Amino acid sequence: MQNEVKTVKTLKKKLTQNIPISIPKIGEIVKGKVIDKGRASVFLDLGAFGTGIIYGKEFYEAKEQLRNIKVGDEIFAKIIELENEEGYIELSLSKAGREIAWEKLSEKKINDETLKVKILGANKGGLLTEVLGITAFLPVSQLSSKNYPKVEDGDTQKILKHLQKFVGKEMEVKVLDLDPNEEKLILSEKAKEINKIKEIVKKYKIGDIVEVEATGIADFGVFVKILDEEAAEKEIVIEGLIHISELSWQLVEDPREIVKLGEKFKAKIINIENEKVSLSLKALQKNPWEGIEKKFKKGDIIKGKVIKINPFGLFVQLAPKIQGLCHISEIGSQKKMKETFELGKEYNFQILSINPEEYKITLKPIKE
Repeated sequence: MQNEVKTVKTLKKKLTQNIPISIPKIGEIVKGKVIDKGRASVFLDLGAFGTGIIYGKEFYEAKEQLRNIKVGDEIFAKIIELENEEGYIELSLSKAGREIAWEKLSEKKINDETLKVKILGANKGGLLTEVLGITAFLPVSQLSSKNYPKVEDGDTQKILKHLQKFVGKEMEVKVLDLDPNEEKLILSEKAKEINKIKEIVKKYKIGDIVEVEATGIADFGVFVKILDEEAAEKEIVIEGLIHISELSWQLVEDPREIVKLGEKFKAKIINIENEKVSLSLKALQKNPWEGIEKKFKKGDIIKGKVIKINPFGLFVQLAPKIQGLCHISEIGSQKKMKETFELGKEYNFQILSINPEEYKITLKPIKE
């Protein structure tokens, strides 16, 4: 080597002379100037700390990074050994790089920065990518409303097929969660638009009637896009959900019977929580339960059509959009229920109770 090598022994000498100096620690990130390069080693001047060396396994792990480094360059490295047999401080460039990367990612999370990432792979749970050399995961639940897979039956293979379309493409994301100890980095695409959505949603209130478009249909309800000019100008989507129980006053088996994909219609906002909007179709329909006590009374015997047979009982249509429940306990057993009642047929029932506030009528069968 052309330059004089400073070792940890130099530090010890200074300490015996009571010269104040900071002591290096294993795991510490230090900055050093390259003073020599060998075929399988790099020497760094660490100032008052002495001389550090990157060699062996650590050299080969960082070989690509070290290839273009020249004498005089300054780099960061992590201390992995305070003094080897030759008196040098052993260093790792790759470990330092990962630690610095985690620190930068933490800063980006704190500062709420938006990052651009390239999608490298997909699985049923989400998308795989990399940020600053760290493997990252973008869960399905954190995709924007535009890219979220609105698969009708929730089929995981269909979801995977949808997600595979994004492999090789770039996405704008934010850091949602990170844990360097567990090597966990979770990203969110929808986080970048949440604040914008919240601002637009502020102008709406419960009870507002809005124009919507059905963007997805699932077994539990209908996903809709609120047709908002401000949102369209900002290229974001204000999405809402109409739960299956809010599609109609009548019993709905399949949301597709009520709404078609792409259909536009009016709906009423029944709840707003942050950026999430819940809507109702039945709230715009006449309530068939109004004045129900005048039509039906406790103890009345009435004909009703069996419209659904469940393990816990029968759903019985008593009037248009009015259903009652005959619980299994009023019948005896599931075997007896299946032997006695047939879907679509009418039978006599007695009204046991009426609760208009909860839209409930309970029944018991009458032997014919």
